[in-house]
Amino acid sequence: MTPKKVSHRVLVVLTFCVAITCALVNGRSQTQSGVAFMTAEELKTKLASNDPVVIIDVRSSETYANSDQKIKGAIHVKVRKLKDRLNFAPLKDVPKNRPIVTYCSCPADEAAIDAARVLLQSGFTRVRALKGGWREWVKISGQTEPKARGL
Repeated sequence: MTPKKVSHRVLVVLTFCVAITCALVNGRSQTQSGVAFMTAEELKTKLASNDPVVIIDVRSSETYANSDQKIKGAIHVKVRKLKDRLNFAPLKDVPKNRPIVTYCSCPADEAAIDAARVLLQSGFTRVRALKGGWREWVKISGQTEPKARGL
């Protein structure tokens, strides 16, 4: 084998290894927390298509109280009370295989990830956290609605 062919093969193998490594790193960042993410654009498309999805707003009480809006159709629940709230309507009637998206306004989606973990541990199978949460949703002009008064 000529040196030119060897160097070409080495280059091809190295390129392949770099591509695989990049794919693994990108995949790990999306599920590093053990929770998959959904982009705001993906959720916006689901809502526009009327796809069935349960949206759970786990913004802090203070943040929620200081906001007039929520994502259209979202149910507000405190993360620490989520497990208990699964025993009451409307959450008790959600099928375990229904797509669920959690969101918060935390800098790194921490509350949404925690809520998604609670749901996954409770047997729900299609749970994702909204990447970028409330801030990203507002940024892309996603559908919102006024939250119920007094909440």
